[in-house]
Amino acid sequence: MKHNLLAIDASTEALSLALHFSGNTFTHFEECPQQHSQKILPLVESLLNQANCTLKELDGIVYGRGPGSFTGVRIGVSVAQGLAYSANLALCGISTLHAMAQQAITTHNFSEVISAIDARMGEVYLGHFTKDSQGYAVATRDEIVIKPELIEADFTGIAAVGTGWQSYTDTAQRLAVNVIESITLPSAEFMLALGDEAFARGETVAPQDAQPHYVRDTVTWKKLPGRE
Repeated sequence: MKHNLLAIDASTEALSLALHFSGNTFTHFEECPQQHSQKILPLVESLLNQANCTLKELDGIVYGRGPGSFTGVRIGVSVAQGLAYSANLALCGISTLHAMAQQAITTHNFSEVISAIDARMGEVYLGHFTKDSQGYAVATRDEIVIKPELIEADFTGIAAVGTGWQSYTDTAQRLAVNVIESITLPSAEFMLALGDEAFARGETVAPQDAQPHYVRDTVTWKKLPGRE
């Protein structure tokens, strides 16, 4: 990892932060529903103190852009914007579904991952990812929101992460996915690597241009690459 980055995600029940500075990584992860706004800034300060650095010494900020809780996503994006404004830093948004897929690839060496987050209202946010030659998760399709009973793609044996599979166990059984119980919520730690690659490619935005990604389309997948 080349860049010194702060990663923030508040898009789900979890509040997760990670800081990479001078070769060292500092992390915080906790489930604290409805407490994100009170805790997030003190936790940022705590990580900076642990790393003995200031915001202005960083190369940029990575934020969880969603999908997830609308309120949580907005909190994460607005805090990242405020911090970036204060230190004149660039930003990069990372999908929560992408982050969980990266965690599965990094920690379990899976080559294919299907991420699902409970979207409430009888729906899930869904994303499909494969591992590239450098070990990074790469999206194969646009992320969607869908009723679990309408998922028709062939996911047999694919590693499945996220709260969506715990909420809809019947769908997990019907699709015969390999549910990874240890990965249910996104972790900012795994946004760092994806953010580092994005910064290396110049895929960053100014604070005023940082946007959430709510994912509210109604398309579906029937085929996946290589499974037609």
